[in-house]
Amino acid sequence: MVQNDLIKSLINKSIFTYIMMFIFGASIIAKVLYIQVSEGEELRKLGKQRSVIETEIEALRGNIYSSNNSLLAVTTPKYEIRLDMISNKSDQYFNANVDELAEKISLLFKDRSKHAYKKLLQKARAQKNHYLLLKRDVDYKQYIQLKSFPILKEGRNKGGLIALKTNRRELPYRNLAKRTIGIFNYEQGKYIVGLEGAFNETLKGTQGKRMMQMIDGGILMPIDPANELKPKNGNDVVTCIDIDIQDVAEDALKTQLKLHNAHHGCAIVMEVATGEIKAIANLGIEKDGSYTEKYNYAIGEASEPGSTFKTASMLVALEDHKIELSDSIDTGNGSISFYGKTIRDSHKIGNGIISGRDIIEQSSNVGIAKVIWENYQNDPQKFIDGIYKIGLQNKLNLPIKGEASPYIKNPQDKSWSGISLPWIAYGYELHITPLQTLTFYNAIANHGRMMKPLFVKEIRNTNEIIETREPIVINDQIATKETITKLQSMLEGVVLRGTAKNIKNKHYSIAGKTGTAQIAQNNRGYNRSNYKASFCGYFPANNPKYSCIVVINNPSKGKYYGSSVAAPVFKTISDHIYASHIELEQEEISYEEISKNNPSIFYKAGACDDYEQIFKYMNYDPIIDKSSEYVICLPKTDSSYYAPRNIPKNRIPKVIGMTAKDAVYLLEELGMNVQLRGRGFVKEQSLPANSKSSKGKTITLKLSNS
Repeated sequence: MVQNDLIKSLINKSIFTYIMMFIFGASIIAKVLYIQVSEGEELRKLGKQRSVIETEIEALRGNIYSSNNSLLAVTTPKYEIRLDMISNKSDQYFNANVDELAEKISLLFKDRSKHAYKKLLQKARAQKNHYLLLKRDVDYKQYIQLKSFPILKEGRNKGGLIALKTNRRELPYRNLAKRTIGIFNYEQGKYIVGLEGAFNETLKGTQGKRMMQMIDGGILMPIDPANELKPKNGNDVVTCIDIDIQDVAEDALKTQLKLHNAHHGCAIVMEVATGEIKAIANLGIEKDGSYTEKYNYAIGEASEPGSTFKTASMLVALEDHKIELSDSIDTGNGSISFYGKTIRDSHKIGNGIISGRDIIEQSSNVGIAKVIWENYQNDPQKFIDGIYKIGLQNKLNLPIKGEASPYIKNPQDKSWSGISLPWIAYGYELHITPLQTLTFYNAIANHGRMMKPLFVKEIRNTNEIIETREPIVINDQIATKETITKLQSMLEGVVLRGTAKNIKNKHYSIAGKTGTAQIAQNNRGYNRSNYKASFCGYFPANNPKYSCIVVINNPSKGKYYGSSVAAPVFKTISDHIYASHIELEQEEISYEEISKNNPSIFYKAGACDDYEQIFKYMNYDPIIDKSSEYVICLPKTDSSYYAPRNIPKNRIPKVIGMTAKDAVYLLEELGMNVQLRGRGFVKEQSLPANSKSSKGKTITLKLSNS
């Protein structure tokens, strides 16, 4: 009995358990059905929303061009290629074309065999892969080819070709003017320095929008390219930089830095009339001894300029009628003391009695310090106000970030002392950048008008000019014309008979000022092993077209004077510009008179080898620079010099002065059609030199013997 009751109790408990499980299961099923029917649509929408992401489509950043339309910075598109292997539902169509598709992909990328690609495509189709990664970093030309391949040519929906574009910034000339052009700051994720940073809003364009959906593996796939918001590409920036001058400036600077094992240096070339920056090179030494563009010293390094500042001191003294060029100054043995501190010249100048002109031409520290001290010791503020009137205490407000602030000490400053006035007179106890110094010298070349350095001349959208940057005058007249004329005369004398006579030449005139400054070692003062050499000037002196400054810091092989370290770089740059870019005024002398002593006047420009043979036959021995295949004659009344005539690649060369034979040869090598009019040498060409050449274009050459 008891056993029956136990069995009955167990059966009842089991039945109860089964009933409860049935009720629980039924409730779950009921809940699922309820969700499916009542809330399913809403939840499906929510799930889809959470797997769909709005992403940005990067706009194509505008290009940066040189003044002669060479690309300095360019954005090139790169593509990630994905394939939707089941977009085409027809197995018959796929199987009939997969062999040819695999073969073409293999030939295009050359990284896998045809068999490997066929196996990859078939496997992806079998697995119903909607988003097969085919290749990354595909360039535009390859992408266009892919679009023509079997299956893929059917487009996105039927062919399954998915291309995700990214943009890559490239510098075609690599390190050339790199700091001025600008580089990407990866820490902040944007362009900050250089022209890239200054004109970022102009260059970057407007981003587009694209909807992406998360699929298996956390991969994002575009949903509907037709509904994308297309990006608006950025505008182009056309700089004032001349790529040929930039190349020469950088190469000449690097050569001299290596020769003297210097720490760093810079070179800047400016167009006198407009302030356009034609070249700006900045090079610093690396641990391995190489030199790279690592910092923009030209605009960012303000330091004591040394003797190049004497010109500003002389300007103030001339304006205040404190000195004349013919005045005599007693410099004694080449030293003078102020409050126990001694200023010395590099050597005793003559018998110690020098003229006002000699102060600049022979770069006398004692002379300029004595003139300024004797005339302004009782009113130093008047001298400083004269410097301020020039504008040297002000920043140039460049578009490029990083310009250092100049500092011209004032008698009101706490650091002003008894030696401040004479020390400032020859370029110490003040700070100024190389570009600020060049802007001052450019004003002297420009007959007193100070121009703001101009880096950008145009903003373009494709080929349409949307903005033109005009030259800006900072100071219409930094001094009277009389003072400017005197300064010009002294600066030309520096090269003719002064401290820079080592760069004097017979072919064109140079005016400028050497500078040699000791470099302060923080709070440890100066020593005799750290120097800065500089030369700042302009050319041709009688009709200035370009100004230039060269600064070289810490040369360490014994030489440190501006004349021997910096001036040769200036001359290399000016020689190139003179021979390649400038037609200088020459005295009108009859051909008959010149030809008596200089038969080369009849042979103006042409192949270097031809000239050598001609003059060998004539037993005439002119100076010929053989560094170029072609040369141009720069005649004088009793001598001649054949300078290099550079022939640019893929651009129309300057053929003026050449024989018809040489000119036609060069132009037909570029695929151009040449029409000749007249006889003799080329006098005019219908298309400007250095403009872009194209095959089939016609150029007319006017010939003349007069």
